[in-house]
Amino acid sequence: MGGPGPRLSAGAGREVALAVRSALRDLPAGPVLVGLSGGPDSCALLAGALDVANGLSRRVGAVVVDHGWHPRTADVAARAARAALSLGAGPVRVVRVVPSRPGGGAGAGGPEEAARTARYAALLGAAARDEAAAVLLGHTLDDQAEQVLLGLARGSGTRSLAGMPAVRGRVVRPLLGVRRATTAAACEALRHVLAPLGLPWTDPANTDPAHLRADVRARALPVLEDVLGAGAVTGLARSADLARADADALDAWAGEVAAGLPPLLEGTPVDGLTDLPPAVRRRVLRLLAAAAGAGGLTAAHTAALDALVAAWRGQGQVALPGGVGVRRVSGHDGCGRLRATPTPSPGEDPHGRA
Repeated sequence: MGGPGPRLSAGAGREVALAVRSALRDLPAGPVLVGLSGGPDSCALLAGALDVANGLSRRVGAVVVDHGWHPRTADVAARAARAALSLGAGPVRVVRVVPSRPGGGAGAGGPEEAARTARYAALLGAAARDEAAAVLLGHTLDDQAEQVLLGLARGSGTRSLAGMPAVRGRVVRPLLGVRRATTAAACEALRHVLAPLGLPWTDPANTDPAHLRADVRARALPVLEDVLGAGAVTGLARSADLARADADALDAWAGEVAAGLPPLLEGTPVDGLTDLPPAVRRRVLRLLAAAAGAGGLTAAHTAALDALVAAWRGQGQVALPGGVGVRRVSGHDGCGRLRATPTPSPGEDPHGRA
């Protein structure tokens, strides 16, 4: 239940509380945990959750993830935990994780992706231990706009432009319709609890131009709003909602088609793919390739697979990540089929060239 902390009863605080109430209403019974960093977004989210908890018969806890990337993180995590307890949250956990460090082999996604993976694992682990109905994260409308802008720059397709969903499994983001300036303003009602602890805190990584998202936040979005007007950020977030609806519909269609086709390892008839719209066919091919053991497909890999169906000119095998090769062969019935086979040394060339 909500604790004795200050209530967000007016202005920005009320906007936060209403957004959280709307999100919590649709959740199954059980406690909720707030992912708390000590920053303004997550502090406002925690206060908003505690504000509405009593009326919704919810217990609200907090999980503080300490990445340990610099000496201050342990101290900040401890102060954030004390703030959560002062506001009335319980249980409150501090979880230390050790993702790959910058330059330390963080993988294809870099240190930011490694930190994200470790953070989500810690949050979901805490939710499982506490049998929580959901983990609430403080991503705002501004974060959503940044995500869409990065997706546009990558040219990664509709799913990339769909941004972050409001709900995915146990992860719930109540503040995707709330501006970052609003969460900062909402924290003013918490000043007497947060200020003595040196909170809210701004993670240096969020303002370090070495991180692409931080650079987008500091320079790209302000320029967009200056040139296109104050509605530019809201428009980007709205585009994410529209793109997500389209992507969900196309994914569902592709899933139904793929479920009715023989797998690539047995030989998938080309006839079952040729008449599909390209947006659906490429999704089907990605699903079939994943079922055959391929992973981490790029747009180039998918385009090469699609060419085996829609632009067949006798080209050779397409080598996919995961040690899978796909080629077009003729079946006993004379129909073309796509067949996957293990490849001993798959190269990076999506067209299978050495």
